[in-house]
Amino acid sequence: MNIRELIPKHKHDTLTAEKLKDYSYAEIKPIIPDLLEWIQDMNWPVARPVAAYLETLTEYISEDILEILKGDDEVWKYWTIMYLGAVTQDNEVLNEIKRIAHNPTKAEIIDEVDEEARRILEERNIS
Repeated sequence: MNIRELIPKHKHDTLTAEKLKDYSYAEIKPIIPDLLEWIQDMNWPVARPVAAYLETLTEYISEDILEILKGDDEVWKYWTIMYLGAVTQDNEVLNEIKRIAHNPTKAEIIDEVDEEARRILEERNIS
């Protein structure tokens, strides 16, 4: 099987997303950036199964998560913090979430990314 076949084709492609759970990080590593794109809008049906799978891999995808959190797509940051920030143990990712919570950019404030970051930190009892 070509691993790229595990990238959902459209926002309703939940059948493909459900197949991810049968693969290890090592097997799907090349398509991690493609999968992360599917959590840009958690209103898409495919987003939740993809996010659930990625939640199990946060220890391996910290650099990818950081790239999103340091980027300029505030909505993507919001969803990434909500789903992956809720479970990550990576100190660099947590430090970036703290930065967003306590020293957000104007755009992060406008899109309420800072509020979500504070909520996650509070929920996880992280100061």
